[in-house]
Amino acid sequence: MRNGNRFQIWLALLAAIFLLATLFIFALYALAPATSEINRPILLTGFIVALFISLLCIVGLLRWLLGPYRKLVGEAKRAPVAVQSGKSSDEATFVLETFQSVVAKLQAQQRELEVLTAQASERADSAERFNERIVASVPSALIAFDSAGQATALNIPARQMLQLDDESLGQPVRSLFADAPRLFEMVEECLRNGSVYRREEVESTAGKIQRLGATIAPIDQSGTNGARGALCLLTDLTEVTHLREQVALKRNLESLGEMSAGLAHEFKNTIATLHGYAQLLQNLKMDESGQVAAASLLQEVRTLSDMVTAFLNFARPQPLQVEDVSPGEMIEECRNELRAVYEKGEIKLTIDNRAGKETIRADELMLRQAILNLMRNAAEAMRERSEGREVGVSLAKEKDPSGQWYRIEIADNGPGISPSDLNRIFIPFFTTKAGGHGIGLALAHRVITEHGGSLTARNAPAGGAVFSIRLPMG
Repeated sequence: MRNGNRFQIWLALLAAIFLLATLFIFALYALAPATSEINRPILLTGFIVALFISLLCIVGLLRWLLGPYRKLVGEAKRAPVAVQSGKSSDEATFVLETFQSVVAKLQAQQRELEVLTAQASERADSAERFNERIVASVPSALIAFDSAGQATALNIPARQMLQLDDESLGQPVRSLFADAPRLFEMVEECLRNGSVYRREEVESTAGKIQRLGATIAPIDQSGTNGARGALCLLTDLTEVTHLREQVALKRNLESLGEMSAGLAHEFKNTIATLHGYAQLLQNLKMDESGQVAAASLLQEVRTLSDMVTAFLNFARPQPLQVEDVSPGEMIEECRNELRAVYEKGEIKLTIDNRAGKETIRADELMLRQAILNLMRNAAEAMRERSEGREVGVSLAKEKDPSGQWYRIEIADNGPGISPSDLNRIFIPFFTTKAGGHGIGLALAHRVITEHGGSLTARNAPAGGAVFSIRLPMG
């Protein structure tokens, strides 16, 4: 290419030189009439030679310059492009028509390519929207993480279950699962080693204590140097877990009641005999120490008799005498009955009644006794607290797919319940109090269960225990 350019330059210079020489000779020939007859033929011959060489140079230069055009004409003649049948003899017109056809065909192909590109983009957008709808429609909480452990997808159930906001997208797994350490460990293990976890149960304290079912699997990210993401599916098993525990506890209590009712009846007869002998001892003439011992024996026999009577009531429940009952009025009656206990312990009792004067169908005496036991237990749980003792009772209505419910929650700010004891506090004779019999909570649980409701216990995030009664309405 560089040699061709040099040749063009030299050819143009040569043509210019000879043209100038031609003009110079012509000027000499025309402007010198006095020139001798001998010099005029020489000047004429030089003029003709210089002119001829100049024309040759110009023709060579033009031929060189028109070389690409000739190639273009040849390519146009060989191109399979339809042109007018009456082909013009003018090559320039022919080339113009040919390349106009080529340009028109290229423009048509460009339009087709734009249509295909638009269709592909529309399909990609449609697929992305469809994937987003799938993620949003999954009833379980769905969270996807990239290889760096940052959240790339969060559906609405996940935001509600873990109490996350819109800014949580893109945050690391440690920040999202700060209230569920075990869940964080499983996701980290999945990202690191590709471990798969199926239907694992973990605990979360996001807002409230929850039992979550977790399934975690790796996401293959092809083309990212072997990096992997993680997909986490969460299901709230809190209600299922409570129901399972309630069913298991109910079966255990039924078996225990049937088995021990006969034994308790025999104890009752023996205790009655002991009670008679203790009263006989009191009537005998004894010194002061003997009288004190007899009185203590009689008190212990009465305590044992009360415990056996309570156990018999638990083991052999009486049929419910159902009537319309207002839990709000019942709570006020329990407040008045326990006023001395709360004042003596310097305990503040607050009642938040958002259910008003709503009534339910229940056995008033049995339900009142159950609530009374729970409020007394809440007051007794304050003994280890030196100041700021509070018990709160809240009443509210709620609705779920299974129907309408009346909820009563009794919360204290005491030391709470040991996690190892949460599943045992409703078992008869299990107690953590020095002077307790372990019958009150078991009896309250049985009464609530017979009403078709549920009684659960949990520890509040801020401390203290919360007993929740759930009774059907209507």
